[in-house]
Amino acid sequence: MIIHHTGIGVSDVAGSAAFYDAVLGALGYRRVMRLPEDTGADAVGYGVDYPAFWIDRFHPHGTRNHTAFVAHSRAEVDAFHAAALRSGGTDNGPPGLRDTTQGYPPGYYAAFVLDPDGNNMEALFMESGSPAP
Repeated sequence: MIIHHTGIGVSDVAGSAAFYDAVLGALGYRRVMRLPEDTGADAVGYGVDYPAFWIDRFHPHGTRNHTAFVAHSRAEVDAFHAAALRSGGTDNGPPGLRDTTQGYPPGYYAAFVLDPDGNNMEALFMESGSPAP
């Protein structure tokens, strides 16, 4: 598996959620997570048990696309981040464990970069015992 989860920015989360509830429901997927506006996210995640596809208010820096790639260790996350910065990417969140109070599951080690076109790319390693997609 190369992609852990992906998402798109939308202008109206509630309206888009109604659309995706219907179309993804037809494929057997359901809404499995909702991050409310007061968290700064305003996002809905779809999947079976874990959200693999997200819709949210347009991503930071005006990006509309987000893709998270699976890493097999913290070292790979660190290497992804360093390679991105050396290759023209922009830091959008250094490597580290993410805060569970912001909706991340325990053991979520990730780094975020913007590619040269402004797309938000992530590499993540789920520590042992963490949920998987």
